[in-house]
Amino acid sequence: MASSGNTGKWADLAIRSASAAVLVPIVVAAVWLGGPIFAALLAVVGLLMATEWLRLVYPQRSPVQMTLHIAAVVGAVLAALFMGPFVASVVVLLAWAASVAHLLIRRPPVRSWSALGIGYVAIPVLSLLALRLDPAYGLAAIIWLLLIVWSADTAAYLVGRLIGGPKLAPRISPGKTRSGFGGALLGGAIAAGATGFVLQLPSLAMLMLLGAVIAAISQLGDLFESLLKRHAEVKDSGHLIPGHGGILDRVDGLITAAIAAWAIGAVHGGFENIASGLLVW
Repeated sequence: MASSGNTGKWADLAIRSASAAVLVPIVVAAVWLGGPIFAALLAVVGLLMATEWLRLVYPQRSPVQMTLHIAAVVGAVLAALFMGPFVASVVVLLAWAASVAHLLIRRPPVRSWSALGIGYVAIPVLSLLALRLDPAYGLAAIIWLLLIVWSADTAAYLVGRLIGGPKLAPRISPGKTRSGFGGALLGGAIAAGATGFVLQLPSLAMLMLLGAVIAAISQLGDLFESLLKRHAEVKDSGHLIPGHGGILDRVDGLITAAIAAWAIGAVHGGFENIASGLLVW
């Protein structure tokens, strides 16, 4: 008979799996269809992220900040669809500047990291949409990125519970281990290489390296969200998804991974060929 300790370690696996079984097909369908369908999904997720972020950051509601966050997410999606990723980036930056300006004049003052809000919720939405809009490699890039993040998250979860060992950042997230972080890097690299092979992409070694880097960044995103919740003195960012908490709890790693993928693709391929710049080396 399994010990109660082992039962506790795996107690949340069933409900996490059930939630994933419902959400993953929705995400996969939207990714496959692309265009307005994928944009609409990103807009909904972005607005939910903004709602959770503002709940964590502002003990008392701020209608101005909520309006600016909504404008940033919706404006980024519409601008990316109809005017391109560069114009969408300008929209986000303008909304972000207005948000920071409001924080500077707000009384009483709020925490300095509150200024990250629009960047934290709107830039990853724009990043994912900009990747998908690349006509040549958009679908491949999103599939590649999602499989890296999901594989890294799953590997970290399983390896951390099977092997355990020293904690990665005990003051921020007591449940995360160094072995789990190593498992995430390995899982991300394998997923990147395997996906690249199936999609017949060139430079598999480079893609595996990028997979490990993006997996590491996704784990740092997970830690950042844990730090945010610790500052806010809450266990979960919300209660929308059984077994996972809120939207931010589910996409915390994808947020930073998407930004990293967008940055790599934009630097290597330019604003109009972000997915190509990410995948073709």
